[in-house]
Amino acid sequence: MSSSDISSPLPDHGLARRGLMLVLSSPSGAGKSTIARALLARDPRLSMSVSVTTRPRRPGEIDGVDYAFIDQAAFSAMRAAGDLLEHATVFGNSYGSPRAPIERILAEGRDVLFDVDWQGTQQLRENASPDLVSVFILPPSRAELERRLHARAQDPEEVVHRRMAKAADEMSHWAEYDYIIVNHDVERAVAAVVSIVEAERLRRGRQVGLAAYVERICLG
Repeated sequence: MSSSDISSPLPDHGLARRGLMLVLSSPSGAGKSTIARALLARDPRLSMSVSVTTRPRRPGEIDGVDYAFIDQAAFSAMRAAGDLLEHATVFGNSYGSPRAPIERILAEGRDVLFDVDWQGTQQLRENASPDLVSVFILPPSRAELERRLHARAQDPEEVVHRRMAKAADEMSHWAEYDYIIVNHDVERAVAAVVSIVEAERLRRGRQVGLAAYVERICLG
């Protein structure tokens, strides 16, 4: 979808803009989920991408809200047709970001938040680079990352060790992201992401009709 297919005006000058795809990635325990929840609570123009998945629905999950639950045949058909912006298989279950609803949101001038790893981010960059804004969240130190994982008290010790082992590989991809934030303090980290989003919303390429707007000003 081209950047001309949008209709949502910015409140300050009346220009329409195309939305953006905001990716947050981090090793487990670095604070990505906390930051994402804070962003979604503060900004009505930002919504979470709803992935399709082949895994069974868990108690309390709502189809179309937490995930869109589909069977493997439907997932394979979407992948073959190019209807997924990114996809992955985790523990035998398939996950993916459907292209059509995301492009519809972007065309309306709203923004989409993605919680994907570096591999998902690479796929999004390959399939929708102009719309992508990628942010990697780093912990202040390895020791602090391990402390946070233990403090959550969600995982047994062997799982914490496994997450720590995976963290080094995940963090090695930091240079593939547009922005890097070291999460010393969650409120400061949220404020940093907010600043990034506000600046990216003002990029020239996302503001449709800007040339005509400037021409009208020049002509008086």
